[in-house]
Amino acid sequence: MARFGLARSTPVQSGPEINGRSRAVPRTRAGRPHVALATSALLLLLLVFILQNGQRMDVRLFGAQGQLPVGVALLLAVVFGVLLVTVHATMRRIIQLRLFNHGRRTPSTTITRPDRAATDPRATDPRADVPEERNP
Repeated sequence: MARFGLARSTPVQSGPEINGRSRAVPRTRAGRPHVALATSALLLLLLVFILQNGQRMDVRLFGAQGQLPVGVALLLAVVFGVLLVTVHATMRRIIQLRLFNHGRRTPSTTITRPDRAATDPRATDPRADVPEERNP
């Protein structure tokens, strides 16, 4: 009976955090029908919007002009807007990563060009930068 009264040697923690780390929520297939239903409802609403806004209007874009239904013109405006924001965010991230990597470079990480290696013996000898008294 004394065996059941002993405390555990490691503390047991319940909840979303174990040992200071957040526990990942396992993915299941139960949410897939909900996502499919929401996507199909959104597409149905988009189709209704386009069909109800069928009045034609003049559209001009960078010298090209034509007539489109209002719903299609607004849909194209949304697509071009998303594309513009995506390109901007991608370029901003690329610039951010380049600046980050540029700051992490050290002078010791130099690249030797092949034409220098043929004329400079220090480019091929790893001990050439060490003073003579320290060379074995």
